[in-house]
Amino acid sequence: MARLLEITYTRSAIGRPGQQRRTLRALGLRRLHQTVRLPDNPSTRGMVRSIQHLVTWSEVEEAEPG
Repeated sequence: MARLLEITYTRSAIGRPGQQRRTLRALGLRRLHQTVRLPDNPSTRGMVRSIQHLVTWSEVEEAEPG
């Protein structure tokens, strides 16, 4: 089973530095309350850590098909 991070965009990026806005975009987050599932790896965790005040996240297990 693959491990995933479920990330939800919870606070607005208005007035935040451009780097934080670009990080949200890189994670695929465009609108408030949008949720994405991304692979749990050091790169993703680093991006989440840099915008942890704007998102909530949790670890989830991806069920294998079949």
